[in-house]
Amino acid sequence: MATTAVPVPQAGERSRWATIWEWITTVDHKRIGILYIFTAIAFFVWGGIDALLLRIQLAAPENNFLSPQVYNELFTMHGTTMVFMAVMPLNVGLGNFIVPLMVGANDMAYPRLNALSYWLFLFGGIFLSSSYIIGHPPDAGWFAYAPLSANGGVLPKTNAMDFWVIGINILGVSSILGAVNFIVTILNLRAPGMKFNRMPLFVWAQLVVAFLIVFAFPSITVASILLYFDRNFGTAFFLPERGGDPMLWQHLFWFFGHPEVYILILPAFGIISEVFPVFSRKPIFGYAFIAYSSVAIGFLGFTVWAHHMFAVGMGPIANAAFSATSLMISIPTGVKIFNWLATLWGGSLNFKTPLYYGVAFIFLFVIGGITGVMLAIPPLDYQTTDSYFVVGHFHYVLFGGAIFGLFAGFYYWWPKMFGRMLSERLGIWQFWLMFIGMNLTFMPMHYLGMIGQPRRTWTYEAGMGFEFWNLMETIGALIIALSVAIFLLNVILSRRNGEIPGDDPWDGHTLEWATSSPPPAHNFDKMPVIRSRRPVWDLKYGDAQHFTEPRDVKAAGSTDEDEHSHGIHLPPPSFYPIILAFGLTVAGYGLLYIYSGGVWGIVIGLSIMWVGIAGLASEAARD
Repeated sequence: MATTAVPVPQAGERSRWATIWEWITTVDHKRIGILYIFTAIAFFVWGGIDALLLRIQLAAPENNFLSPQVYNELFTMHGTTMVFMAVMPLNVGLGNFIVPLMVGANDMAYPRLNALSYWLFLFGGIFLSSSYIIGHPPDAGWFAYAPLSANGGVLPKTNAMDFWVIGINILGVSSILGAVNFIVTILNLRAPGMKFNRMPLFVWAQLVVAFLIVFAFPSITVASILLYFDRNFGTAFFLPERGGDPMLWQHLFWFFGHPEVYILILPAFGIISEVFPVFSRKPIFGYAFIAYSSVAIGFLGFTVWAHHMFAVGMGPIANAAFSATSLMISIPTGVKIFNWLATLWGGSLNFKTPLYYGVAFIFLFVIGGITGVMLAIPPLDYQTTDSYFVVGHFHYVLFGGAIFGLFAGFYYWWPKMFGRMLSERLGIWQFWLMFIGMNLTFMPMHYLGMIGQPRRTWTYEAGMGFEFWNLMETIGALIIALSVAIFLLNVILSRRNGEIPGDDPWDGHTLEWATSSPPPAHNFDKMPVIRSRRPVWDLKYGDAQHFTEPRDVKAAGSTDEDEHSHGIHLPPPSFYPIILAFGLTVAGYGLLYIYSGGVWGIVIGLSIMWVGIAGLASEAARD
């Protein structure tokens, strides 16, 4: 009789699967931050591919590379992906990793909630992206203007915008839960002596962003639920022919949409405020002005939403009021610009990649800010609001601002996160390609908008003067793509043979540089004590003792050896956050097909959610 040998799993294989399981069940803020970052980078590449396809379509007049329908789908998914699935979670990922270290905490206040936030983000992104495979991708713009998106316009009845509505709500739940976690962590888990006027400015930025999310996201949640009802249950909240009000959608959306701009850009402000003092070898100029200007921006951000609506007929009084508040918000932003320049002035500048990105950030963001001030003037806005001038404006803010700020943060904190340096040579190559490509892509849009090229159109006729600069913009987009490819190559090479730095390769002054690179699971062996805004410089160059003895608390689920090594409470891994997030996503698919068996999907999804909730509750009771 023939016998078959049964393969025995090797130790390396068991270790690999064990490592995967550890990442799936992790509640460690550092691992969750890394998961956020790499998932968001994948969505950033996806959204970038959408943008390249759009630019290829517009490179030549009367081009048929994309059909009008596919163009609308890519146009919608590019904006949605970049805003909700790339830039926001990149900020959250950096904040997840760095903020607890900066404030001297061992973890986020609610570690399991932190894991739930990540899995909701991942499944929400998968839900939206699955529209390419099942059903139809959203096709009414990332702003989903009703009544077009409510099937009161020219679109055929499909489930395209239902994907958008449900996906945005899943992502919104993730954002709100994460924001609450940041607020509680920053307010309650700061190290002894870390008063508000000693908090790092990146922490200030993340705190303001968290409050913005908590107050802004309910508006789009309500709007999207009403839109779902209009599309599926015969209501008419946004349908004017049946007594609805399409301006209601714009008010609800932009009450979220304009604070969202600051949700995206404020973390970059915080990153720049940390990079400049380190690479100019001097304290930040005007710490209090920068910190409190972030608070002012957060407050004023809720008073300017209708400057997106100057052309809808609100009337001169409303237009004048929102024009005034839009001009006012440039004041705290300008304060930051001058404080950053004053920090660099007279400093001993260390020109490394993070500083290159920081300096370019100021140049690019100022251009975006100046064009924003121009658009805050209603007569000019009337002429340009539906033109490529606006596209150029917000890409200088969100790409030249948020993305350049994020890359400054990546190169600055990468050795702390992974214990390896990114290549400085590849970093400089990437910077210059991205800087050149960004300006070549988005600067001509201002000119094209002023001479009449409309946005949200899939092609244009020859002989209108648009051909040359649209071709240049497409070349610029390809250069940006090359720069991102170099960054990804840099990440891969760094993982394999990057320089191994010390724990503090930049001679930083904030608390994350007081622990190892990468940090241990418990972050700090001893509780740090803060006596100034630069605790690590105090520790290195002063005489004060800045660490107390370890706390004697047994870690939940730990061994006696673990307790002896650090004696700090660490919550055990949990599989229930992913179960809960998966259940909500299944219920989302049920809502998508509510009239074709989707009720069973809702029931199954809610049942899975109940298992996750019960499991989390039982784990919390055992802690």
